[in-house]
Amino acid sequence: MTHTTNGTSTAQPRTITVLGSTGSIGVQTMEVIARRADEFSLGWLTVNTRYDLLDAQLRRYAHIFQPKGVVLADETAYKEFKRVSAFKGEVLCGDEGVCAAAADSADIIMSALVGFSGVLPNYAAIQKKTTIALANKETLVSAGCVIMPEAAKHGVEILPVDSEHSAIQQCLVGEFASEIEKLILTASGGPFREWSLERLHDVTPVQALKHPNWSMGNKITIDSATLMNKGFEVIEAYWLFGVPAEKIEVVVHPQSIIHSMVQFCDGSVKAQLGLPDMKIPISYALSVPHRFPNDDTRMDICALQNLSFFSPDLSRFPCLRLAFEAMKQGGTAPAVVNAANEIAVSKFLQGIIGFLGIPSMIETCLERIPFIATPTLNDIVAVDKETRALAISLADAFAQSVVV
Repeated sequence: MTHTTNGTSTAQPRTITVLGSTGSIGVQTMEVIARRADEFSLGWLTVNTRYDLLDAQLRRYAHIFQPKGVVLADETAYKEFKRVSAFKGEVLCGDEGVCAAAADSADIIMSALVGFSGVLPNYAAIQKKTTIALANKETLVSAGCVIMPEAAKHGVEILPVDSEHSAIQQCLVGEFASEIEKLILTASGGPFREWSLERLHDVTPVQALKHPNWSMGNKITIDSATLMNKGFEVIEAYWLFGVPAEKIEVVVHPQSIIHSMVQFCDGSVKAQLGLPDMKIPISYALSVPHRFPNDDTRMDICALQNLSFFSPDLSRFPCLRLAFEAMKQGGTAPAVVNAANEIAVSKFLQGIIGFLGIPSMIETCLERIPFIATPTLNDIVAVDKETRALAISLADAFAQSVVV
């Protein structure tokens, strides 16, 4: 796409497919492209179960654009959508439908699916040489050792959407990779950054879902509370920027104003600042190397009276430690961490295990699942399935022991 000096496009509209259109990132992506409807046309929209939100989304944007088709991964949701919606386009069902949508013709895919569900659709998009704006960090966490070589093979650009990785990308503009000394990812620390280990034993799902700075889905909000989300971002940074594990650092920055930093070989540090608003990195991913202008609230520099930083406490937040260890081990270890974490978070939200049971379950799965050093995509899918089965059995055994 080419732009004039005022940021307007002079090219034909680009087709964008949104995987996970009713989630937090998907909703904000729709808001961003609706502002620039002359620059985008819709390919496919996909959801898991929220057929009602999808139908509302279609009606909300009907006067601007209509997608080629929609996909509902859940069969019950698919049937309900067919029953209640007046949508005239193609409607597909199941994981196969999501992969078909990802593999259909598009200029760019916003990959905003949750968890491991993004791996196969992203792989399908790569086979079609489609640019991917990646908000689904679990794709690189679980399968980065397969996804990144495959993307390089097909010449596919993977653009970061997470605010931390978008910040790093912006800090690296005009720089040389060989001169990077350190990537510094910032973390808000979540709602429990000042809690003692003893208090963390009694954390409830309601408490964990109250993030101090960001509005996100349930799963990523819990991951932020455990700092597993930051651990996943460390692994994602490793694959996106090709920086060795020992050159990636995490610092807790409660204000969430500096989204990440890069330190260079001469000792200088670049930082990207901004309000905690995901529409900014979404817009950047869709406009890079340019920027979409907007009239949203601006940051008041003079109001920033205090920006603080401190090291994360790995004894209170062992999920971050486990992510670093899995990244250094490589192979299928990160896939085990991701799968075990998805089940553990689900069981915590159901009240079956405690907050500190999340890292405990992950560590047990890492110890018990056989390690594969150089996995194929099929190996990763199999390990994901095996880990989930083990994690479910661990949670069930815990629940039974509590009842007894």
